Amino acid sequence: MPRLTKRVVDTAEAGPSQAIIWDSEVKGFGLRIMPSGVKSYVLQYRITGGRSRRYTIGKHGSPWTVEEARRKAAELLHQIGRGGDPLEAKAEARAALTVADLVELYLSEGPAAKPNKKPSSWETDASNLRRHVLPLLGKKPMKAVTSADVARLQADVAAGKTAADVKTGWRGRARVRGGKGIASRAVAALGAAYTFAMDRELVEKNPARGVKLLKGETMERFLSEREVAAIGDALIEMEDEARLHPRMAAAIRLLMLTGCRKGEILGLQWAWIDWGRGLIRLPDSKTGAKTVPLPLPAVEILKVIERKEGNPHVLRAIRGSEDGPLVGLQSAWESVRVRATELARQRATEAGEDVSLAPDLTDVRIHDLRHSYASFAVADGAPLYLVGKVLGHKQARTTEGYAHLSDDPLKAVAERTAARIAEALKRPTR
Repeated sequence: MPRLTKRVVDTAEAGPSQAIIWDSEVKGFGLRIMPSGVKSYVLQYRITGGRSRRYTIGKHGSPWTVEEARRKAAELLHQIGRGGDPLEAKAEARAALTVADLVELYLSEGPAAKPNKKPSSWETDASNLRRHVLPLLGKKPMKAVTSADVARLQADVAAGKTAADVKTGWRGRARVRGGKGIASRAVAALGAAYTFAMDRELVEKNPARGVKLLKGETMERFLSEREVAAIGDALIEMEDEARLHPRMAAAIRLLMLTGCRKGEILGLQWAWIDWGRGLIRLPDSKTGAKTVPLPLPAVEILKVIERKEGNPHVLRAIRGSEDGPLVGLQSAWESVRVRATELARQRATEAGEDVSLAPDLTDVRIHDLRHSYASFAVADGAPLYLVGKVLGHKQARTTEGYAHLSDDPLKAVAERTAARIAEALKRPTR
């Protein structure tokens, strides 16, 4: 009977049936190896009356190292010596756990169990769980949730029952919306939380499994040059009248001129800009590390942004110490698109045109700026595979076809596209 060590655990091999390696130091403590290769720490003990029971401490891996599991086994033996029964206590604790308890446990301990999951994905899960799942299922016992409950949750979120206007800080607000896409993502996040609970042996089944996810409506909005011009008018006017902070305006212009995702621009750091080659080297993005061509109109905007010594962010926060990245762009964008629509109608009236035919930009999302960049590039005759590479799309079938290309043709595509957008914006620097 060896003393369980990391080496013993790591080298233990699975056999045709369940096996347990007992520890020589703590009585009843052992490592269980399943035929599947899954390794878990267990404690074998006897309760009053002599009945033998086996308690599963947890699966090998974060947070259960052999030393942590051994310490836990010693604690449990102390409880048993005082007349306690760990299995009974665990059953009672499980029965008392609510969905809200599960969500907080998942969000606090899940990142350590899934180190490869991006922080942005955890933030999305947290938002969907707290804003949509908790209002509807938060107080329900975790083990009492059924697949019917989850299906009803999805339908209710899709219908907008969890929609709200949430205060997020000083003068900050977040508009929580419903819809099929949000509903399906909320169910997926809840399912991930239950999978986490199953791994921890807190529940035996996942009620989200088998629930058919709703498909969100695909909405792709492409801007015309006239609409881009209206946005440019709004940016200029709102900046001149101090109704839009210059860094907010710069963020919107950079999104339009590079085709980057919102998070890539708001999180941009000075160290990632290769001024000599005209590139942005993003160490991480939705699709991993990537290089983005930086056209001259975008370079001109970047060059006039004031740097703050010791601050790595290109677009710094506006309020507070300004140490973090810029936040609140959604609210600023909503104001810009409303004013752009008003100006477009005003221009139509002045020109004697039918106002009903003037651009309406109130439905344009920030991500539509990226779609529009792609549409401008394609309209200029850029091959689809080059547009995909400029935007950083990672699709295996297309990547293989252009992997041998240099950045030069990509830079040309980016320059032509940004030049057209910059011309429509009228004033690329501020």
